[in-house]
Amino acid sequence: MEEKKKILEILAELRPEFDFENSSDFIEDGLLDSFDIASLISVIEERYSVKVDGLDIVPENFLSVDAIISLIEKSSEKS
Repeated sequence: MEEKKKILEILAELRPEFDFENSSDFIEDGLLDSFDIASLISVIEERYSVKVDGLDIVPENFLSVDAIISLIEKSSEKS
């Protein structure tokens, strides 16, 4: 649960005008665009000391907080 809170804080820093907690699909709901995803990857790599594989930079990995957490976990296994 704590991890979800951290991700929501990062998302709020990137796009404070959006309510990520009440969205089940950040891409479809228009909360994240490609620039936001690039910024998010940068923050994730810095804060979690991981390297996100280019092949993992697909919309499916940024649809929700759970998807982002899964991406971080996957990236940390590779690092």
